[in-house]
Amino acid sequence: MDFSTTYLNKKLRSPLVVSANPLTEKVENIRKMEDAGAGAVVLYSLFEEQLRQEELTMDHDMTQGTESFAEAISYFPEPIEYHTTSDAYLEHIRKAKAAVSIPIIASLNGSTDGGWTSFAKKIEQAGADALELNLYSIPGDPKLTPDVIEKEYLATVALVKAAVKIPVAVKLSPFFTNFANFAMQLDQLGVDGLVLFNRFYQPDIDIETRDVYPHLILSTYHDLRIPVRWIAMLYGRVKANLAATSGVHRGEDVIKALMAGANVTMMASALIRNGIDHLRIVDSELHKWMEENEYESVEQMRGSVSQLNCENPSEFERAQYMKALTTYQIK
Repeated sequence: MDFSTTYLNKKLRSPLVVSANPLTEKVENIRKMEDAGAGAVVLYSLFEEQLRQEELTMDHDMTQGTESFAEAISYFPEPIEYHTTSDAYLEHIRKAKAAVSIPIIASLNGSTDGGWTSFAKKIEQAGADALELNLYSIPGDPKLTPDVIEKEYLATVALVKAAVKIPVAVKLSPFFTNFANFAMQLDQLGVDGLVLFNRFYQPDIDIETRDVYPHLILSTYHDLRIPVRWIAMLYGRVKANLAATSGVHRGEDVIKALMAGANVTMMASALIRNGIDHLRIVDSELHKWMEENEYESVEQMRGSVSQLNCENPSEFERAQYMKALTTYQIK
């Protein structure tokens, strides 16, 4: 059987890809991911705001008191010469590339046009095989219209695509007025992959202290339903590769995403919860199911239950909503 797939112009030995998460901060873990069967690894995200804040803090610390002595200004090196998180991230790319043979995909979350493009170029120069743009922003201004927001996103992606030659994927949320239309516009820009979907940070409130605090909840296999639905609806309608993320925990989840039309399935929460070796279990479940059901390749399975190939295309749309409500049994 052939378990290989193609993603971002790379032939992967497996559709199991590790998505951006803290486990990828250590090269040793990336080696374990390769050994456990991962086809590629997406590194943790580089956030522009983090870099900007670090530069401001460093500049303040290094220049504080320099007005007191004439010699002080020349004593300290320029802040730009110091290694920031950006430098550490770029070095991490180089070390990861040297340590494994599977593709290393960088993840970038910018906040300004200059930040997106400058860091993208540096990531390419560091040797990353591809770049995943993490479009994580939550517009809070009620005056901003959907059209304005989408145009800003599209302009950002176009700038990055023009700045680098390596493949570019875009990681999205499903929260668009017409997600299919926005995905089509990205596809027309020439993006190489669409990663569905991002899991937004959802703050919680401590009712005793009245503080707002981060409360990260790991995904479960139930979260796969939204990515599967949209991948099934986009399959065959966009040229970009499709990656399913959020909710991939079992071999069964991988099979569902592939049948919907995904090129790869991405895992993070399952590995954080169960350890990196959980990849071996999922890989084994996929192999066993394909053998029992006489599939010769992943490609043979891909898109077989997409909207284009489904006997009843409306199963992915409104009709299914009504059916779910009318058939649910209360126990």
